[in-house]
Amino acid sequence: MSTVSDYFGSLVFDDRVMKATLSADIYQSLKKTIDEGASLNNDVANAVAAAMKDWAVENGATHYTHWFQPLTGITAEKHDSFITPAPDGRVIMEFSGKELIKGEPDASSFPSGGIRATFEARGYTAWDPTSYAFIKDKTLCIPTAFCSYGGEALDKKTPLLRSMEALNKQALRILRLFGNTDVKCVRTSVGPEQEYFLVDKEMFEKRKDLMFTGRTLFGAKPPKGQELDDHYFGVIKPRVAAYMADLNEKLWKLGILAKTEHNEVAPAQHELAPIYSTTNIATDHNQLTMEIMQKVASKHGLVCLLHEKPFAGVNGSGKHNNWSMATDTGINLLTPGETPHENAQFLLFLCAVIKAVDDYQDLLRLSVATAGNDHRLGANEAPPAVVSMFLGDELTAVLDAIEKETAYVGTEKTVMKLGVHVLPKFTRDTTDRNRTSPFAFTGNKFEFRMLGSSNSIACANIMLNAAVAESLKVYADRLEGAEDFETALHEMIRKTIKDHKRIIFNGNGYDDAWIKEATEVRGLSNLRTTPDAMIKLLDKKNIDMLTAHKVMSEVEIHSRYEIMLENYCKTVNIEGLTMVDMARKEILPAIGGYVKELAETLATKNAVVPGVTGKHEKTLIEKLSVLSDEIDTAISELEKALVKYKTIGDVTEAAAMIRDEILPKMAELRVPCDEAETLTAEKYWPFPTYEKLLFGVK
Repeated sequence: MSTVSDYFGSLVFDDRVMKATLSADIYQSLKKTIDEGASLNNDVANAVAAAMKDWAVENGATHYTHWFQPLTGITAEKHDSFITPAPDGRVIMEFSGKELIKGEPDASSFPSGGIRATFEARGYTAWDPTSYAFIKDKTLCIPTAFCSYGGEALDKKTPLLRSMEALNKQALRILRLFGNTDVKCVRTSVGPEQEYFLVDKEMFEKRKDLMFTGRTLFGAKPPKGQELDDHYFGVIKPRVAAYMADLNEKLWKLGILAKTEHNEVAPAQHELAPIYSTTNIATDHNQLTMEIMQKVASKHGLVCLLHEKPFAGVNGSGKHNNWSMATDTGINLLTPGETPHENAQFLLFLCAVIKAVDDYQDLLRLSVATAGNDHRLGANEAPPAVVSMFLGDELTAVLDAIEKETAYVGTEKTVMKLGVHVLPKFTRDTTDRNRTSPFAFTGNKFEFRMLGSSNSIACANIMLNAAVAESLKVYADRLEGAEDFETALHEMIRKTIKDHKRIIFNGNGYDDAWIKEATEVRGLSNLRTTPDAMIKLLDKKNIDMLTAHKVMSEVEIHSRYEIMLENYCKTVNIEGLTMVDMARKEILPAIGGYVKELAETLATKNAVVPGVTGKHEKTLIEKLSVLSDEIDTAISELEKALVKYKTIGDVTEAAAMIRDEILPKMAELRVPCDEAETLTAEKYWPFPTYEKLLFGVK
């Protein structure tokens, strides 16, 4: 019987395979490209391509594809077989360095935000050697970047790699100032915790809203939800456990470090968390994880829902982005050590993050802005739309002492004594956790908790890396020219604390009083919706910073603004059309059928038992008739708004109209429909209820 260690990474062309299949010279040259960014010559590319093809064919692959991440939010692939015709009529299996390095997909049908016209079809994919190739469904998948004919990035990988380079460049400048000459590279690492729902496939297919939009647009609250907190960390149901076991095996074969699995707070909700890896690889792995989650679910008669808020009234799903910086020598730059108040290097990198989050809170907020996430942010399971940082008592006290130039008095570590002799004693962490904070320090990393479950983590990490790179650049520019490094360093840390302490908040982020304090006293932004947030991308300070670090060109920034808002508009428009269709074709006829039965029952009672009032039937008929009229009126109002939306050509105006008119009208339609569900006999209701969806998987 094979163990996990036997098959882990068996479908990945990783370092082990490269060492075994490449000559020493070729291997060293490729490693230099991966580790140091050295250029790749044709001889190396051809040798790698040949070895990669032989390994893939031995493992059952017949095709290859350049696997990339366009601005659709999902991955893309075009498959080509390895076959090449031979003179005798047979075929041989070939794969060249040219085919490995460059692909030429049709770029016209991918979102470009105006960069490319429809008739301008050429685009290019370029091999990313820092992310290992892998085999999926008998196809060798080669992670690649994607750009237009003019060289503009049309994907999420390219700006992410640029942001990582920008941070690396500035972090190395800081480390050199501290006398560290051994470090060659600083990389950011990420561990994205992925939340999701599992529902029965047969029930899913009976609901148009789930099929078309990924979330329920109607649904009355069931008698039981998450009130008892009995699902959280509860015993995993057999059907779900079988799914998780199958999922783990497939992820492990692809070298994805799936580590933690458990039930989440809401019924039918679960979480999977990986071990940390380099941000670029973590991003690739998370995209792959979401795809495989959905494929494996289908095999088990389930559907994996990745929407941020698939059910009203219970927790939605997020994706906590655990982010840190580490050197190639294995040093985590966000580790405080035993005496953080004496660790100047740590304090400077910490201050760089504090400054970045405060200066570019709008970029962090818009990096997670989607139509789906707008339903989740600010609810009880997610942080508010106001960006703030949690540092905990110890670090906050350290920074306070530095700002006030007073001695830091640390506290002794508390040994936890649980009052039972057989239970072990252990040291309590110096800081509690704060699940309400959007950006929380958790020991040696920051947890950015605002991401939605379906988001690509690339967007958030692009902005985070770039913002921290800017802080480090400001610091390096000043310190490199300082006459007295120690004095300048102390003053810079102190000034950062004084200038940016408004972003630090260790309290309850759900408290209405905090939102008022944040916006009215501290001057923090509260960008509640996607249209509110996305416009900030075009602010001069944000364009200047992103272009200065060559993370994105101004053209690429404007294109992303157009694409993100257009996606927001299209998403909500589809939801509105689906609501109209379901309410008119399913809900109203169901109510009508039940009213008819009630009327027939009432007539029968009156005929058989003279004098019986039929109060129950009369009351229901009256209530349902009123609700039917309200539903009909709400449908008409929503339809008018959807027609009006189609006449708006400007994406900014269209997004504002969606936010201000269509979404409120959708909410107005839902209210009488959900009330009608509670009054209509179950046999008449046309699709599975929340009760069946949330508690139907055993």
